Amino acid sequence: MRLVGPSGEQVGIVPLAKALELAQEYDLDLVEVAANARPPVCKLMDYGKFKYESAMKAREARKNQAHTVIKEMKLRPKIDPHDYDTKKGHVVRFLKQGDKVKITIMFRGREQSRPELGYRLLQRLAEDVRELGFVESNPKQDGRNMIMVLGPHKKKTEAMAEAREAAAARKRQGAVGAEAPSEE
Repeated sequence: MRLVGPSGEQVGIVPLAKALELAQEYDLDLVEVAANARPPVCKLMDYGKFKYESAMKAREARKNQAHTVIKEMKLRPKIDPHDYDTKKGHVVRFLKQGDKVKITIMFRGREQSRPELGYRLLQRLAEDVRELGFVESNPKQDGRNMIMVLGPHKKKTEAMAEAREAAAARKRQGAVGAEAPSEE
């Protein structure tokens, strides 16, 4: 087998008995890293330490991974202007956080015969948040509801990084303000 030493140096092609002897001498484990190679490649390493480090790397990668979240906002065709502004504010916040937003317009009674009201409302909302997001799926009627999905221009990971930076800046700003002597 081809043997790789503990610090990554090539030991050469050695028989199994010699490799096991070297592993005992260094007080390390003999680990097969490439079984399909000719000859097979083995490495002298501390296997427990290797497993721990790879688990920590995987954990760190999961921590930085972003989960796609779809937030939902429900509206009615005859929405008050103030209520519209409030709902639009929520949509803006969701898009800034990097989440997708599913906007549902619920029609009741006679409102179902006027789907163009809902369509215009969705178009107006899409136009109002154009700089933060884009229309991922165009408005479509689904029974009593009309649905549209908005996607953010920024990826979730970028939004998370920006939020962390802003929080750190606020923390620094707070620490600077606390250090200033008060004049009494």
